[in-house]
Amino acid sequence: MNKQSVTLKTIWKTLKPYIAPYQWGYLIAVGMVLLTCVVLSLTPTVEGEITSALSSDVMAQRAIRFDVILHLLMILLGLCALKTIAQVIEIFFLTDAIQHAMHDLRDALQKKIRKLPVRYFDNRQVGDILSVITNDVDTLSNALQQSFINIISGVMTLCLAIYMMSTINWNMTLIALFLIPTALLITKLIVHRSQRKFRAQQQALGRLNGTITELYGGFNEIVLYNRQKKAMQDFQTINSELQANAFAAQFMSSLISPLISLCTYLTIGTVAVVGSLYAIRGGILVGQLQAFIRYIWQVNDPLSQVSNLSAQIQSAFAAIGRIVTLLCEEEEIKEAQPAQTIAHVKGNVSFQHVHFGYGEQPIIQDFSVDIKAGQMVAIVGPTGAGKTTLINLLERFYDVNSGRITIDGVDIRDLTRHELRSIFGMVLQDTWLFSGTIYDNIRYGRLDARKDEVIAAAKRANVHHFIRTLPEGYDMVLNEEGSNISQGEKQLLTIARAFLKDPQILILDEATSSVDTRLEKMLQEAMQNVLIGRTAFVIAHRLSTIRNADMILVLQNGNIVEQGTHEQLMKQNGAYAALYQSQFAHEENA
Repeated sequence: MNKQSVTLKTIWKTLKPYIAPYQWGYLIAVGMVLLTCVVLSLTPTVEGEITSALSSDVMAQRAIRFDVILHLLMILLGLCALKTIAQVIEIFFLTDAIQHAMHDLRDALQKKIRKLPVRYFDNRQVGDILSVITNDVDTLSNALQQSFINIISGVMTLCLAIYMMSTINWNMTLIALFLIPTALLITKLIVHRSQRKFRAQQQALGRLNGTITELYGGFNEIVLYNRQKKAMQDFQTINSELQANAFAAQFMSSLISPLISLCTYLTIGTVAVVGSLYAIRGGILVGQLQAFIRYIWQVNDPLSQVSNLSAQIQSAFAAIGRIVTLLCEEEEIKEAQPAQTIAHVKGNVSFQHVHFGYGEQPIIQDFSVDIKAGQMVAIVGPTGAGKTTLINLLERFYDVNSGRITIDGVDIRDLTRHELRSIFGMVLQDTWLFSGTIYDNIRYGRLDARKDEVIAAAKRANVHHFIRTLPEGYDMVLNEEGSNISQGEKQLLTIARAFLKDPQILILDEATSSVDTRLEKMLQEAMQNVLIGRTAFVIAHRLSTIRNADMILVLQNGNIVEQGTHEQLMKQNGAYAALYQSQFAHEENA
């Protein structure tokens, strides 16, 4: 969804499902706010009554009626206690409703992310996406917690204050009412100018999170290549952009309060002069003049709060816009009930006249190949030839533009993605381990696996001996980045995880790129055993890992230019032979 298309109607339609279930909490909170406002509007009148009673006693030169004063003080104390109780109840129910709504909204965002196609993540920074779930939801939560009640309270207080002023003196009320349109005009002019800055602030905050994620994710490489200065410059650039936008937004919105306060002081000064004249003539009591001035301040309070409310509301609208945009993103093509299922997967894979491209740029063009069950197929070629794209299509991270891919004769689009991906085991070049024990990281491949099965998978991946040398063995806890073991050892753990899943089709995408020569040889021996009876796709730049492949596909510009075994392709002395010789010429000359 385009940001410009995020309207108030769209926002309400999107957020209503998360707010509606807790509407009683909001209604009770609103009821308590109204009660608080009523009590607040009565307080100046009671205070004025005390002043008037004292004033009349002094003017009449009689003893002060302490019983009357004490009675009024008890009423005032009761009103203050009632207001406090109402505010506590309001805060409890409002906080409970909002936090439950935000909990559901975060869940919805998480579920939405799981439904988005891979291309969505290919075009966005991870940190920016995370910023929507964290910063933007928190911004919305804070705005609802504070602005929601303040708006209702402000409107109610304003109406009651005007009513109470009108019961004292209409002429003075008309003078005080000039404050409201003046304040609204000031607010409108400033908000119009600051709104763009608040949107820019939230966008810059998202980019800052993305930049930080990238910098700390590649911290070792930054240090290795002495790029600390460049990284700092990148951070400072986006940080300065955020600072500039935040300053402009906050400064402009903060001008509202002092300008409204200036208007309020001018109004009070005028009312004080006019009210004093009325009091001298006996038109009003001194206590009523005091109460009237207090009501002007009650009018001023919500108008002055517009400054803070403006900043919060505008930040919230910018955040809501990003949240709604994410929630309205186009999801992966929804699957109908599968027309077919594969009861017993054999592993025959067929690409039939497959065409695919990212946008208008073609990557795969009329690609066809038949792979028999149990074959080990190696895919080689220069960068950008389409090797990883083939795997993405096979796993349905992307769908083909035309043609079809079948497994055991069944079009993969006739299977649910869950069923399709359960057929595969996959080991990527970029290892992914989570914070937890080595045992749990391997067991992630099959959560119901027994410990003996986890150990057996580790042995097949030739990582069992390494694990036993660790102080805590399988119970050793890996940190968040898995940096307390080597890159090659991390790779072997992910391979063990794939072995544990025991898939019928195994995909190794540069899986041995981080393994040293000794471990690579051990891994090749293990792979020969584990791949028996399985179809395997191996993407590799290190051609030493694919000499024993049943079929080698050489890709260039999305087309198969050569196909055969290692020996057959070497005899052809073509593209594969050139790649092989460029890697191993130094070994042959040694």
